[in-house]
Amino acid sequence: MLTKIEPFCGESAEKAAEILKNGGIVAIPTETVYGLAANALDENAVRSIFAAKGRPQDNPLIVHISSFEMIKPLVAEIPELAKRLSERFWAGPLTMIFNKTSVVPDVTSGGLGTVAVRMPANEAARAVIEKCGFPLAAPSANISGKPSPTSAKHVFEDMNGKIPLIIDGGECDVGVESTVISFNENKIHILRPGGITAEMLSEFADVEIDKAVEAAPDPNERVISPGMKYSHYSPRANVFVVNTNGEAFIKFRESRKDENAWFLSRGDYGSGFVNFGETAEIQAQRLFKLLREADENSVETVYVETPDKSGVGLAVYNRLIRAAGFKVVDE
Repeated sequence: MLTKIEPFCGESAEKAAEILKNGGIVAIPTETVYGLAANALDENAVRSIFAAKGRPQDNPLIVHISSFEMIKPLVAEIPELAKRLSERFWAGPLTMIFNKTSVVPDVTSGGLGTVAVRMPANEAARAVIEKCGFPLAAPSANISGKPSPTSAKHVFEDMNGKIPLIIDGGECDVGVESTVISFNENKIHILRPGGITAEMLSEFADVEIDKAVEAAPDPNERVISPGMKYSHYSPRANVFVVNTNGEAFIKFRESRKDENAWFLSRGDYGSGFVNFGETAEIQAQRLFKLLREADENSVETVYVETPDKSGVGLAVYNRLIRAAGFKVVDE
């Protein structure tokens, strides 16, 4: 299959919508990462996503909508708290989990009785959804388990020959996938952290963070959110999270004898370091790009200075710890 990259415009959005209406799949930009989109209500189309990604079919997909009205046929009930959150954070990088209706195929929900829904803020994503007139299932447009794509170039590296069209909307603003939450009575339960932080959500209700955000999940437990698997977002390079900061991380690098390693630092530490970013927001934007660049440069090992876990930093740490397969170096 010939894979074309076309810049976002009305014509390319229309072309993407036509492919999707005919049961095909295309890659579209969102504010988080690029998504591999198909008609969320078409079982065969959704199966094409799993085939292109090599994704396990028990891993649920997020359904993307362009207006609040689109959610109503998909879910059995919308809690009052969810309505309030949607008024504040939609459109944006927040995914909410609801009990689903029979309209949503089991393949889309990973065989669960729930469905994850979000309304992307990205103009291109919403334009394509609006032209389709139906919701889109759109997991990250990469080979399953690899670093997520934050540019059309990244998508092409993984999906060339597998899909007909990539809509190029530039680099993603947030850089990590959306925050995923469920509701536990009147509490907000964070299953996957993202650009909408626990601190933001705590203005609306008590917030609890799932133990699997920072720890390896139970291999026998069924996941109800994308991104909860043991290993995820992983480059070919061997990744380690180094549990130290600042001068201690500089000394850690000096102690290593690795000949082909990168040391990602939380600032400009000079020669021998790759600046990961001084703020969590910058780290989120750079993370997947840097992991992909490590592979492009045939780097064997990547050591990463532990990010601050507050705010968006928790999302950065969550992606890093999975990219590392939970390998942590304590210094």
